Amino acid sequence: MKNILIIEDDRVLSNGISLTLKSEEYHIEQSFDLNSARQALLKEHFELLILDINLPDGNGLDFLKEFRQMQEAKVILLTANDMETDIVLGLEMGADDYITKPFSLAVLRARVNSQLRYRSQRMGEVVIVSSFRFDFERMEYCKGGTSIELSKTEQKLLRILVLNRGKILSRSELVDRIWTDGAEYVDENALSVTIKRLRDKVEEDSSKPQYIKTVYGIGYIWEDNGK
Repeated sequence: MKNILIIEDDRVLSNGISLTLKSEEYHIEQSFDLNSARQALLKEHFELLILDINLPDGNGLDFLKEFRQMQEAKVILLTANDMETDIVLGLEMGADDYITKPFSLAVLRARVNSQLRYRSQRMGEVVIVSSFRFDFERMEYCKGGTSIELSKTEQKLLRILVLNRGKILSRSELVDRIWTDGAEYVDENALSVTIKRLRDKVEEDSSKPQYIKTVYGIGYIWEDNGK
């Protein structure tokens, strides 16, 4: 059973989310402010947080930064507006997804299920997803049984995307994590070039990517289709 914490001060909405997600798979807890959320996190580990940005005793984005130092879990942000700055900031701070109010509870449930779906097989540093087998420890990469040759930079990019599949990663985060030494000196075009080269090697048609998708204005995502 996966634990989910809803941090939302609107009790009617929080109760609606809780009832929508209630199942044999999920244990749901509710917090209506950040103080009670902190207490819940001290007592239990959660696989996913549904976090409102605007709360009576603080800002959800500030709490997200604090939370990332406490636990590793999926985080879906709830926001009352679709301000691009809030969305980008939340994703850069470690959120996995966002949904703007008002929203369909059925859509939220689908987003939750997507974030908590672990159908691919993980064995240490070996990941098997769709027709791919990626052995990051041995640096062996296969597609449909055929070996793929990757540069060191392409390997770094692939590892970050695949181990965070289903999560939108901003361009700045990818640059910082790939070029760890001197990222500030990396040309803006370097990431775009590396993305293109990796797509050319893993996609059937790099002009219509199935896996490495562009999220315009934000960054990239390895599309998690549950396979």
